[in-house]
Amino acid sequence: MPRIFDNISTSLLPALREALDTAHRADFCVGYFNLRGWQLIDEMIDDWAGDDASCCRLLIGMHESPKDTLRHALRLGAENGGIDLSTVARLKRQVAEEFREQLAFGAPSTEDEAGLRRLSAHLRSRKLRVKLHLRYPLHAKLYLFERDEYFAPLVGFVGSSNLTMSGLVKQGELNVDVVEEDAARKLQDWFNDRWKDRWCLDISDDLADIIDESWAGLREIPPYLIYLKMAYHLSQEARSGLSEFRIPAVFGDQLFDFQVDAVKIAARYLNRRGGVLIGDVVGLGKTLMATALAKVFEEDHDGLGTLIICPANLVNMWEDHRLRYGLHAKVVSLARVQEELQRIPPGFRLVLIDESHNLRNREGARYRAIQEYITKVG
Repeated sequence: MPRIFDNISTSLLPALREALDTAHRADFCVGYFNLRGWQLIDEMIDDWAGDDASCCRLLIGMHESPKDTLRHALRLGAENGGIDLSTVARLKRQVAEEFREQLAFGAPSTEDEAGLRRLSAHLRSRKLRVKLHLRYPLHAKLYLFERDEYFAPLVGFVGSSNLTMSGLVKQGELNVDVVEEDAARKLQDWFNDRWKDRWCLDISDDLADIIDESWAGLREIPPYLIYLKMAYHLSQEARSGLSEFRIPAVFGDQLFDFQVDAVKIAARYLNRRGGVLIGDVVGLGKTLMATALAKVFEEDHDGLGTLIICPANLVNMWEDHRLRYGLHAKVVSLARVQEELQRIPPGFRLVLIDESHNLRNREGARYRAIQEYITKVG
């Protein structure tokens, strides 16, 4: 009787690893090649020779979206098994793009980097050979293992599990093992027929090239290119700020162009990250820019107010700005924050701290009082 692997009572992954542990060759047919799924078993082929008798052959069946499946079924004059070179090139580009998207998905980790480098090494050494089945969409899931065992030299697993983390471990599936030799040989013949098909395209080197050209590659990246990448992303965020926010009408033409840009970019940072530091040198108008930034957030959040904390000698200046630009704000002297903040309800959307370098001592009583208030505001 075959065993059932449904990832609920019995997971498929331990059975595959057990079969690989005694195997010298494997043939997989799946609908999708997933990097994290492959990393669950990749070290099991490290000691294989990489020749025809000691390798893993991975056949990827090109999958279709429901829309494409319907279009293919209804197409007039469609012929089974027909494919042209332009379609081959398009499908190859499609798989390469899907592979690149996998590399870009999520935050890179040391574990992912090591796994990708192992994958590239396996592809280059021919321990892993990957082909695309292009003649027609293929949705089969098959895992075959050749072993040096007398009673079961060839074992297989067929069912619904793709070579993914979900398919092997997490989500409910239905798979059975095939240990009867005649049935297993028929599955191997089925696999070989498709592996040798003229429209079965080897993409092993293409996948290895994509990995080697990615962040996981072994080549050293010049510091200048890292600088350009950082500058690109920083400027991208700045451009987003320039397009997302506008200066309130109350400021008219009082702001210079560089101040307008600074306020919009600061608003972007503040909105996305919960804080921003305006650190221009003396004389460039930080006070007016901070006032405009507070007004932007008041208008964007239905008049929620601003708590302004500043040195005692600047309280009158900030009171003047509060009145002149119609800020819903309360001005508090830095010297009195320990007493005042205990009596102020946490109803302010924004906390603006002028001359914030005075708070560089994190162990100071004023720093702790402001920190506790901000935490209370949330």
